[in-house]
Amino acid sequence: MCLLIKIDRYLRHTSMSRTQFGRLAANDPRLVTDMMRGRIVGPEMQARIERFIAERPA
Repeated sequence: MCLLIKIDRYLRHTSMSRTQFGRLAANDPRLVTDMMRGRIVGPEMQARIERFIAERPA
């Protein structure tokens, strides 16, 4: 599944803002917005984001 879809589902289930998610998951408040605009994250960042989602269930 696409990482951006996973993030979107997580945000809807937790009512967390994109900015807050980016700060908590990657110390980057623009992360989600930038990804929506075409930013491609590397494998390390992708693993970090997926780990964040797994460790903080919705």
